[in-house]
Amino acid sequence: MKIGVFAKTYSGISPTEVLTKVHKAGYESVAYNMVCSNLSSLPHDVTEDVIEDLMISSLATTVEIDSLSATYNMIHLSKQVRENGLASLLSLAKVANLIGCNLITLCTGTRCQTNQWHGHPDNNSQQAWDELVSEMRKAIQIAEQYNIYLGIEPELSNVINSATKAKQLIEQLDSDRVRIIFDPANLFEQATLAEQHHIIEESFNLLEPYIIQAHAKDRNADGSFGVTGKGILDYDFYIRMLINSGFQGDLIAHGFSEQDGQFVQDFLRKKVIQAGQ
Repeated sequence: MKIGVFAKTYSGISPTEVLTKVHKAGYESVAYNMVCSNLSSLPHDVTEDVIEDLMISSLATTVEIDSLSATYNMIHLSKQVRENGLASLLSLAKVANLIGCNLITLCTGTRCQTNQWHGHPDNNSQQAWDELVSEMRKAIQIAEQYNIYLGIEPELSNVINSATKAKQLIEQLDSDRVRIIFDPANLFEQATLAEQHHIIEESFNLLEPYIIQAHAKDRNADGSFGVTGKGILDYDFYIRMLINSGFQGDLIAHGFSEQDGQFVQDFLRKKVIQAGQ
């Protein structure tokens, strides 16, 4: 199990600058965001020079690009927002195919019009569900064309806000292109150890065959997000579940400052070793 990090955790406007810092902190891979190549998060055009720079930087630093971010609000009320997002997904799918990265991460969306990570009561409506299914089918066509996988993440503030809904979506879409990004800290705000264990275990029972990338975030006791390893998430239990399930993907840390990067890497490395891997 490789330990990776969100590339944009580290400051810089070139992949060499960012990935050098990532490597120095001990991480082996990244979930890459194109802002680290001095582009927008959702570029419509990525030049050959930018792609070559990313590939060379990855090889030089030995930091693998495990995934590319293409998170846009898939159920935004604005057709233009959705079309722009899909156009960026197409652009990034081409990049992923060229650099040998087989995973692009998505956001299943929210009716909140200002922030794709903020919840909204209408996220649970049938209309929101139907629109997500429609948008995902368009995304799947792109994934099939470029031989990549689409990673969706159960997230309390989005349409897919539970493991149950994630499984339901996968079954309805009936496509081998759809995979799961699993982050237990996105499935609860405040929970006892017993409640955490139940949520994680239930999620694995439903989603284990589809998990392609795992995330390492944390929660503080008050329900807010905290630095990985300094919160209440039971990482011993979580990592054991990953290993026992036969998970072969990367464990990607995020949700903390650049200054905490070394601590988080050391913490996760220790937990993985203690779990016997």
